[in-house]
Amino acid sequence: MHPFPQKAHNTLSELQADGLYLGTSSWKYPGWLGQLYDEQRYLTRRKFSNARFERECLAEYAETFSSVCVDASYYRFPDPRFLASIHEQVPEDFRFSHKVTDTITTRHFPNLPRHGAHSGKRNPVFLDSAIFLNSFLEPLRPYQDQTGLLILEFTRFRKGDFERGRDFLEMLDRFLAPLPTREWDFAIELRNPSLLRPEYFDLLNRHHVGHVYNHWHRMPPSGEQIDLCPPDQLEAACGMRLLLKPGRAYKEAVESFQPYERIQEERPEARQAALRFLRTSGKKPLKRKAYVYVNNRLEGNSLQTIAALLSQIGKA
Repeated sequence: MHPFPQKAHNTLSELQADGLYLGTSSWKYPGWLGQLYDEQRYLTRRKFSNARFERECLAEYAETFSSVCVDASYYRFPDPRFLASIHEQVPEDFRFSHKVTDTITTRHFPNLPRHGAHSGKRNPVFLDSAIFLNSFLEPLRPYQDQTGLLILEFTRFRKGDFERGRDFLEMLDRFLAPLPTREWDFAIELRNPSLLRPEYFDLLNRHHVGHVYNHWHRMPPSGEQIDLCPPDQLEAACGMRLLLKPGRAYKEAVESFQPYERIQEERPEARQAALRFLRTSGKKPLKRKAYVYVNNRLEGNSLQTIAALLSQIGKA
C-alpha cells in the first residue's frame, strides 16, 4: 500500500509553502518498490533493472517529496556531472541538502581503504575554508536556488583531537568567518554531547549558521537537544536528522532493518521530537527554512515513518 495518499501529499505541499522540508536520507532503495516506486518504470526487456532504477528513480521520488539529503557528497567533493544528472530529474522548487565532504570535517581519518595513505592520520586540511569554498561550494553555485541545507557533520572527536572544547569552537569560528552564510543555508551537526553548550549556540548565531538536531546512537536524543536550544532561538535555517536509536550502532541497524520494506520498531520519542521541531520552526514570523530528514535505520522504513508524522501533524 502506498503510504502517501492525497492528503499526505497536500500536507507536504503545505509544509513546503511554509519553508519546512520533510524528506529522506538518500533515495535509492529497492525496498521502497510498491510504496514510493512503481517497478514497471524500471523494466528492461521485461525484467527489473537495478541500474536503471538507481539512475532514474529520483524523478519518481520528486513526485512526492520536495527535498532529499544527498549522503554521497560526504564521501567525495561534488562532481559537476553528478550534480547535473540529479538536478535535471527534479522540478525547480526541489531542494537538495548536502553533507559536506568529510575531507573538511574529519579531524583524524579513520582506517578505511577510501582514505588511502591518509588512513589513521590527522587531517591536514581540517576546516580549511579555502578548500571548502573552491572544491565544495563552487561546484554547487550553478544550483544555488535548488540547494537546501549544507550540513557540516563532524565525526566524533576522540581524546587528543582537542585539549578543550573551546579549541574546536575557535577553529570553527575561523572557518565560518569567510563563508557566505547569509547566501546559503549552513548548519552544524555534532557527535560530541559535551560541545552542546551555550557558547556553541552563541557562535552559530554570530555567523548566521544553524544546528542539526540529530537522533544518533551516541548523542542525546534530538528532543533533549531541542531543550538545550529550541530552533526559534537560532537565527538561521536549522535541520533535524533522524538517524539511529540512541545506543544502537549503525551496523546493527543495517543488519536488523534491511531491505527497509517496513517499520520494524517504532521510536515515538524521535517522532515527537520531529513534530516539535517542525512546529517550533514554523512559528511566525521566523521566515526561515527548516529541514527534516528521516533515515531507514531509525525504524526500518523512512517512508512509513514520515507518513506517520504527517498523520500526526493533523493535516493529513
